[in-house]
Amino acid sequence: MKKDGLNLKEGPDGLYTPVEPTVQPMQQTFVGGFAYPGAHSSSSTPPPPPPPKDDYTYRLQGPNGYKGSTLSQTESISSYATGNSNATSGSSMTYITQHMAKLSAVERSRNFTVARMNPHLQLMAGPLLRYDTVDQDGVWHGAALVVTADAGSVYEPYPTLTYTWDPNANAQPMHRRTFSKSTTGLKRGPSIDLGPHPADPYSTAFPTQGDSLDSPAALSQDEQGQELWVYCGNGGTFTFWRFMIHVPLTSHEMRVTYMVNHGQHLHFFVPARNQNMRWAAFSCNGFSAGVNPDEFRGPGFASGYDPVWSDLLEKHQEEPFHALVGGGDQLYCDAVIREPEMQEWVNTQKPDKRMAFQMTQEMAFAIDRFFFNHYCQVFRSGAFARANSSIPMVNMLDDHDLIDGFGSYPDELMRSPVFRTIGSRGYFFFLLFQCFINVDVDGTDERIHPFRSTVIGGQGPWVPFPSHSILSYMGPQVYLLALDCRAERKKEQVCSKQEYDAVFRRIDQLPSVIEHFVMLTGIPIAYPRMVFLETALESKFNPLVALGRNGSLGLSGFVNKFNADAELLDDLNDHWTAKSHKRERNWLIEQLQNFAKVKHARVSLLGGDVHCAAVGILKTLVKGKNKQDLPPAIDYRYMINVVSSAIVNTPPPNGVLTMVGTLATKTHRTLHHMDTDESMMPVFEVDTDGSAPKSKYIMGRRNWCSVTWDPASGDLVFDIRVEKRKGYGETVGYIARAPPPRWSP
Repeated sequence: MKKDGLNLKEGPDGLYTPVEPTVQPMQQTFVGGFAYPGAHSSSSTPPPPPPPKDDYTYRLQGPNGYKGSTLSQTESISSYATGNSNATSGSSMTYITQHMAKLSAVERSRNFTVARMNPHLQLMAGPLLRYDTVDQDGVWHGAALVVTADAGSVYEPYPTLTYTWDPNANAQPMHRRTFSKSTTGLKRGPSIDLGPHPADPYSTAFPTQGDSLDSPAALSQDEQGQELWVYCGNGGTFTFWRFMIHVPLTSHEMRVTYMVNHGQHLHFFVPARNQNMRWAAFSCNGFSAGVNPDEFRGPGFASGYDPVWSDLLEKHQEEPFHALVGGGDQLYCDAVIREPEMQEWVNTQKPDKRMAFQMTQEMAFAIDRFFFNHYCQVFRSGAFARANSSIPMVNMLDDHDLIDGFGSYPDELMRSPVFRTIGSRGYFFFLLFQCFINVDVDGTDERIHPFRSTVIGGQGPWVPFPSHSILSYMGPQVYLLALDCRAERKKEQVCSKQEYDAVFRRIDQLPSVIEHFVMLTGIPIAYPRMVFLETALESKFNPLVALGRNGSLGLSGFVNKFNADAELLDDLNDHWTAKSHKRERNWLIEQLQNFAKVKHARVSLLGGDVHCAAVGILKTLVKGKNKQDLPPAIDYRYMINVVSSAIVNTPPPNGVLTMVGTLATKTHRTLHHMDTDESMMPVFEVDTDGSAPKSKYIMGRRNWCSVTWDPASGDLVFDIRVEKRKGYGETVGYIARAPPPRWSP
């Protein structure tokens, strides 16, 4: 049976076969996501051939510091990037084993041994890492999460996470790599080689000197898993296990080694007690409907998802990040409406009947099935899985973590049974998979919440949960607020007064030594607005909307399937610069200015969502002709809004980029009554290849952002890493600096 282009099949149990593939338990050799299942790829064609070999150097290292011959071999390493161990040719493996033969028998045995979990766990996803905060006593707090299939797992005793650190040893990256010019004369980026990694047993990661496990001063802690939730599906039951992690910081960085049930050794890094963290920020980790991922898959990659993530991992190996900040859309859940059980609702023609459509038990089952399978698939696959198992995450959601535009539609659609259920279950799974929180277990009292960084706001109008913002220590001088702009969102509201009160009450208590306060909002606050387009799409006289509603001239795609409004309208309504959010936006900017002035802290903003890179500026309005702007360091109103989006998704069409670039030069008087001016920073003076850019203000290429503190100047440095060539896994950096506060208190 076919409906709306979908082939709906009923199984022997009478249930439909889901469109989102049902994930299967991982073999132990897949821990960390290295065997890429290929579900993201829309094509069964093999990856493009790798480019000419470079002189890649990697030294085999024995447990006693013995360094064997230099390995110069690209093909053998390329299989690790794809996660396909079988991709290594016989000749390549022979080449490796010839060098391994020079090691002693004990060293060879150790290097090729794969750690097995004991007792055995049948993993569905994980291990995933989350960063919480550092308390006033200098203790780092975080957690790990694994999802296991009960069938095939042994829970006697309960799963245990063992983590080990050496307070006397300085942290060292696991592996450094060098690249040289290829035979074609072109410098190759890390598109092929991710190198050995501890989460991939096929990569035969060699023991390194200074590993905390080998040190007599190493400290170790066993943490028994907490049963957080159980998912019940057709394939049985699946348990979410949470392990809390607490590491006392010392005078230097440390590498923490962890393992589940004595299995594979994995690692993450914690900062020194008085060190400001290095962290990476990203958003939009998926492709929109209709985008072919293979178009973003460069030579040697298994998927278009991996190239820019591979670049982030390359930087992490050079100088480890302490946190990985997800700015929204960590996965795209819009395809939930393609599940077979949802088709009767989707194909209901009249919007009023669709909004009145009642939930069925089969639909509720399908929604949970989709979110569970989709999360397991995305979070355990490819380069992203390497990142989330080696860099502790701080995640905040946006609409696609639930469904496109959730919260920005009219109230009658938002309160409809089906739409409300999708958002509610999406928010539940966001808390579970991305924050390791189950409200039924953890409650909503900040004073006793297991994650100290949690800021509980008001009750969501469409989801049965309060907002969950996050306030995390990122160093003595730096704090990060990830503001929950989705749980309480309505068409006329981003956050409630109750959420703002809770957030400002917490940030007012931050220590006086703070110099930088970064607020993550998902959708950027200082960004070119398109009010004229919003007005046109809202108009009842818009002929394209009218034709789209009755399907004339093939324009049915111009309106969305939920309420027959213009397709782009929910995106425009989502923006802080939308007419419906203008007053709230201006109020929030003014509150942040007051906070900066009183707290003597520089406020910076971080956003994503828009699938391009940009830097907005808010600053003091200087009145009068030929008068100079205040120097940023002494201007408490000076805030930069760094926009980094997307690490995976496609950039907007060239026409949209041109329009936004043009709007970036326009003068806005919205905040002049607050003595505040806003503009865009011309950060993109050259394109990624050195040529003249199409716009100095907007960069329409995939990207992520590295954030560091400059001890010489006190600046917080945002390095926007922009993909140099589509699919090749190499980036070019563009710097935006937030100066420290230098105005008189």
